[in-house]
Amino acid sequence: MIMNFGFSYIGLIYLAMLFIPNVFWIKNKPDGYDKSVKTENKMLKIFESIGQIFVTCIVLVFKDFNVKFGSLWIIWLILSFLFMMLYEIYWVKYFKSKKTMEDFYSSLLGIPVAGATLPCISFLILGIYGKNILLIIAVIILSIGHIGIHINHKKELIKFI
Repeated sequence: MIMNFGFSYIGLIYLAMLFIPNVFWIKNKPDGYDKSVKTENKMLKIFESIGQIFVTCIVLVFKDFNVKFGSLWIIWLILSFLFMMLYEIYWVKYFKSKKTMEDFYSSLLGIPVAGATLPCISFLILGIYGKNILLIIAVIILSIGHIGIHINHKKELIKFI
């Protein structure tokens, strides 16, 4: 498995798809979100932060994620992109909602805590497409933290409902 350094325009597109909705979310946080962040598991937060840094860097500096026509591997890229599109649909659903904590930690098509799970799945599949073990490892680290934090927040909500 040879990894090739070089700029990944696919990585840039994915990061834009990830970050742009989050910029709008800053002005549309659900009530009680800032309070819930204070109770986050510190170890999960460390995993999430390390994973975010490595995923962001890796998807930009390896050209292995760019489109490779003429290979059946492109099916992995299409699948990965479909999960990113579901992530965008999750955000549309959230922004059209009442923007409650329940809305923020909602599922989409049976996928729990979709706002955390969908991009992790997408980037994991992108790592498979690019045959890039570094991205796969980074996404696993990110997923442990990011999905774990969201699941814990969802569990806290269930206690209060």
